[in-house]
Amino acid sequence: MAAAVVMPSGLEDGVSRSRGEGAGEAVVERGPGAAYHMFVVMEDLVEKLKLLRYEEDLLRKNNLKPPSRHYFALPTNPGEQFYMFCTLAAWLINKAGRPFEQPQEYDDPNATISNILSELRSFGRTADFPPSKLKSGYGAHVCYVLDCLAEEALKYIGFTWKRPTYPVEELEEETVAEDDAELTLNKVDEEFVEEETDNEENFIDLSVLKAQTYRLDMNESAKQEDILESTTDAAEWSLEVERVLPQLKVTIRTDNKDWRIHVDQMHQHKSGIESALKETKGFLDKLHNEISRTLEKIGSREKYINNQLQHLIQEYRAAQAQLSEARERYQQGNGGVTERTRLLSEVTEELEKVKQEMEEKGSSMTDGAPLVKIKQSLTKLKQETIQMDIRIGVVEHTLLQSKLKEKSNMTRDMHATIIPESAIGSY
Repeated sequence: MAAAVVMPSGLEDGVSRSRGEGAGEAVVERGPGAAYHMFVVMEDLVEKLKLLRYEEDLLRKNNLKPPSRHYFALPTNPGEQFYMFCTLAAWLINKAGRPFEQPQEYDDPNATISNILSELRSFGRTADFPPSKLKSGYGAHVCYVLDCLAEEALKYIGFTWKRPTYPVEELEEETVAEDDAELTLNKVDEEFVEEETDNEENFIDLSVLKAQTYRLDMNESAKQEDILESTTDAAEWSLEVERVLPQLKVTIRTDNKDWRIHVDQMHQHKSGIESALKETKGFLDKLHNEISRTLEKIGSREKYINNQLQHLIQEYRAAQAQLSEARERYQQGNGGVTERTRLLSEVTEELEKVKQEMEEKGSSMTDGAPLVKIKQSLTKLKQETIQMDIRIGVVEHTLLQSKLKEKSNMTRDMHATIIPESAIGSY
């Protein structure tokens, strides 16, 4: 596992600042691989989380999906990534032996980030970057914080790296049970090779070899003389043959992958095909001859029919030409009829409109209902005029009476010498 690297304050998301960016700030220069360092840290973080068994203790309990190997290194969903970061950080702090409440969805993100950074500093880790770098939920600073907390959790549970132990593969000796009563070709070859090696080991000295060869020649000559006249009993010989006969039996085990079996099968199939071909070839030839004769008959009948019906064919062609011409004329005439039918429908519609207008005008000229209505209206107007005149007269009389009353009152007041107090109050 790669050790956690403290992120400098001038580094933003794993990319160093360019020259001249930000007045009064220190310019930090790093190698071209600095931008990809957070991917390495993220992969180490995933391995450490697996060692802490976060899938069983965290993801399954909270119904969360396992993050990918580059989950916090690339921006996918800032809200979801920030919630996952806060949940993992709280779980790692609890794993490291510090009590920390699990953040909720509606908690203040600034307060949650400040609490996580304070816990990180309490472990002796440096966090010299602004808290706003963690609010996005991804980037080099997020990977750095989680990696540090994972290391502290591993230290708290006492995890240590050990040397890998490789399993030792034991070679199993294959034992093949062989039948003593049967001799295979492989066994005969092995025994023959062993006898040759034994003979080579025994006959190393040349002098001994010469003496033995001389002795062998003498024995062979003596055996040849003994063979000329055998002293062995025939019954004993037959018994010995029956005793050693099972051991002299040589069996060759058949192997389906052997090329000899394939060759035998090919020969068998070839003989079967040849025998079947001899039987079917006669039937096929007979069928071919019948079909050829039938085709020849059909061709001759066609030629005869064409020759006999030539004049009928010409008449049929002429009739076809006349039919096509008649169809063309019919199409043309049908088109004219359709156009005239359309014009007739338009003229009929106009005629219906004119008839309707004439009927309306005639009915209005002969009908006396409008005149009666006019007379009734005039009579009603006269009555209303008389009523209005009466009302106007009543109003004029009332107005005259009021004026006369006011005039008499004014005359009386003018001739009065003493004005009563009640009259003054009323004015």
